[in-house]
Amino acid sequence: MVVTQENVAVNGSRRLTPQEIADVLRERIRAGELKAGDRLPTQAELADEFGVERGTVRQALRVLQEDGLLTNVSKGSPPRIAPRAPVQDEPQPTMVGLSPRLTEAFGARQVRIAVVCHTAETLMLALGEPLRQIHEGRVRPETIDVRILLPSREIDLAFPVPVGGAGEDDPVHQRWLAMRNAQGQVLQHNLLALRSTHGIDVRVSFRALPFTPPFKLYLLNGEEALLGYYMLTRREEEWGDQVLDMYDALGAASLLFSFHARAGHRDAAFVQESQKWFDALWETITSDLTLS
Repeated sequence: MVVTQENVAVNGSRRLTPQEIADVLRERIRAGELKAGDRLPTQAELADEFGVERGTVRQALRVLQEDGLLTNVSKGSPPRIAPRAPVQDEPQPTMVGLSPRLTEAFGARQVRIAVVCHTAETLMLALGEPLRQIHEGRVRPETIDVRILLPSREIDLAFPVPVGGAGEDDPVHQRWLAMRNAQGQVLQHNLLALRSTHGIDVRVSFRALPFTPPFKLYLLNGEEALLGYYMLTRREEEWGDQVLDMYDALGAASLLFSFHARAGHRDAAFVQESQKWFDALWETITSDLTLS
């Protein structure tokens, strides 16, 4: 059983939208799994794969046609990948772009995910689709190793912080800490549950950073790096019986920039150096983190 936070669906029950299906197919074209001139599977096959109605698939195919990636969409036979199909590498908000990338990464036999972030909220939500595919038997990794670096509870965060400055009992910090712990616990439970339900060797580890990361970084199977900057804004939010006026970053809206090891020497170097940077932090100045 998948545990959820209130009003947060991570059990994979939500059906994909046409845009999300288009994003998954676009990434297959980008990664070279679908090449110019190849036929797509039939609408019935795609509908079965994604667990949606054919009408949803048709809408997704129209999106790809408008992007210049498909030809013959309106013909009787399955459409083909357009000749010299352009690579759609425009950055997308984390909440939109992360899930299809994670879903593709979970198709590997050995899944290795490394993350630097403020809380595990977006990662927790984005894992809903790959978890659903595991539960439906569509993918079956042998091992899953997830390592996450989060800011330590002991440091003075650069953000989120109260607009007027932090007092002795900072409610903004307490709110962040409660979110960090709750979301991390949900993510950890949902992944570790795969041990008993599917016999998958799963490891989920957290360590604490001694600084506030100004960006979020997702490293997928040592092949792709997704980087997004935290954009600060002033905003108010109700928390308990208080209204918090704070400088904060909405991580789900951060644009993700993708660097893939197969895209060329520059991207490959970025992925490699990002992984080395993460590993160095993990093994040196970070500390044990308990989600409590």
